[in-house]
Amino acid sequence: MTPWNLLALPPLPVDLIRRLLAPLGDRVSVRAPATRDRAALLAALPEAEIVLGDWTGELTLDAAAVAAAPRLAFLQQPSVGVDGHDLAALAAAGVPVANTAGVSAGAVAEWCVAAALAVTRKLAAADAAVRAGEWPQQALQPRELGAARVGVVGYGPIGEACARLFGAFGGRVSYWTRTPREDPRYTALEDLLETSDVVVVVIALSEETRGLIDPRRLKRGAVLVNAARGGVVDQDGLVAALRSGHLGGAALDVFDAEPLPPGDPLRELPGVLLSPHVAGVTQEATGRLMTVTLDNLAAAVEGREVVNVVNGVCQPITRKYSDSPAS
Repeated sequence: MTPWNLLALPPLPVDLIRRLLAPLGDRVSVRAPATRDRAALLAALPEAEIVLGDWTGELTLDAAAVAAAPRLAFLQQPSVGVDGHDLAALAAAGVPVANTAGVSAGAVAEWCVAAALAVTRKLAAADAAVRAGEWPQQALQPRELGAARVGVVGYGPIGEACARLFGAFGGRVSYWTRTPREDPRYTALEDLLETSDVVVVVIALSEETRGLIDPRRLKRGAVLVNAARGGVVDQDGLVAALRSGHLGGAALDVFDAEPLPPGDPLRELPGVLLSPHVAGVTQEATGRLMTVTLDNLAAAVEGREVVNVVNGVCQPITRKYSDSPAS
C-alpha cells in the first residue's frame, strides 16, 4: 500500500516525530510544514491526508485551512483540548477529529490537589519566610483541605478524578456540570460558587463556558484552582478579587495568554501559585497519550473506526482521492 501523507504539526523536529511514529512503519509518510507559521501550514495542507495536531494550539485548522486540505481524511489531536480547530468545518468536510480523552485525567486531578494544598497550607509563603531567616509558626494561619467544602466545575474524567481525590481528605465535595444529574453531589453553579471554600475549574472551554467563572462571585476567602483553560475564568475579575482580598488565593495552570506575558499582574500578586500549563504533563500521561495516538493512527490507515472523535464524524477512515499522489 502506498503510504498515507501525514502532516505533523507538533513543535518537535520532524526526525523525532518520525521516530515516535515508527510503529506505523511504511504505512505513513511523515512531513512537517517548512516553518511554524500559518503560511507554511496552508502550503503543506493540499497534499495532507492525515494531520497530527499541534498540542500548543499555535497551528490549528480553521475553516480556511480546512478548505485548503481537500485530501484530508483524519485529524488526530495529541491532547485533550482541540482549541482552535473549526470542528464544524471539519465535520462538514467529513473529517473525523479525535483527541486523547482521559489520558491525563489522573495527572491533572493530582495537580489540582497538590496546588490546592500548596495554597491552603501556604507552602510557598512558609518556604520564602524560612529562606529569609524568619520562623512564622503562628502568622501564616493555614487551613486543612479535610475541613473545606470543595466545588468542582466540570465533571468529565478529570472532574470525576478530582472529586475522588479531594473526597479522600474527608471534606464535602460537590460538582456542577452543564448537564444536570440526579446525584446529591450535583449543585447549581451559583450555589457551588457561593458556598465552596475551594473551587476547582476543570471544564472544557467553549463559547458557552468562556468567562463562565467570575472570581468575584466566589465565597469570600475561597481559593480558586484553574486547570481548565484561561478563558473559562474572567482574568480581570480574578485580578480584582485577589487585589481586594476577596479571594484567599489562587492556583493557576492556564492563562488567557500563554506564556504569561511580562508585566502581567498575576506575576506580582501574593497568594497565587503559577504553573506553565503542565498539570497533565507527567511521564505516565505522556506514555498513555502516545499509546492512544499511535493506536488511532494505526486504525485510520488500516480503515478501522477511530476512537475519541469529538466532532460527530464517526466512520472508518478512507482516502478521498484514489488518484492521490499518496494513494
